[in-house]
Amino acid sequence: MSTTTLADLLASADAAGHDHAATEKNSGLQHIHNHATGSIVWFPTWKKFRETSDWREEVDALAGDLASDSHQVEDVAARTVSQELEALLERAAAASDANIFVQENLTRHLTRTWAVADAAAEATGKSLPTGSTTPSIFADYPYDVYAQDGGAFATALWNDIIDARRNQAIAEEAARKALKPVSRKALKNAARKAARR
Repeated sequence: MSTTTLADLLASADAAGHDHAATEKNSGLQHIHNHATGSIVWFPTWKKFRETSDWREEVDALAGDLASDSHQVEDVAARTVSQELEALLERAAAASDANIFVQENLTRHLTRTWAVADAAAEATGKSLPTGSTTPSIFADYPYDVYAQDGGAFATALWNDIIDARRNQAIAEEAARKALKPVSRKALKNAARKAARR
């Protein structure tokens, strides 16, 4: 079993300096530039995550949760990833700074999602997902979690986290407009128009 932790991998990538392409090629990590804060956010590929001790711990912890439920394991796993994504985006919408929030939460959410899928595979006796086919737990999930070794998932999720607050403000404004009381004048005008038809 691997003793390398995800934190070790991310720390060594941070310490590697500015040749990000070389670090990415040699480490099994990928990165996103957070231009708003000037920092680099490193995250593992889903393959690299499996090489860490964190992966085994996470999968083992999840396996107990999935197996203890009387429903089907894959249904529970699908519900888990959907609920966790919804909770993440709600927290992002409430965060005071989306750019800080995304760099603090992105990697954790990616690895947690991959771990749920791997735990479900182990609990049902299936082989671990290889990225060539998407596990059924992601049938209704809005991201392609394995494309580009996880890079597509990270990029799409990054954008959605950044947009979460703005999207919530738009939804709240639409709801406010929908709840606005209709004036008596507007009601009279509507009645007059209806009478003309």
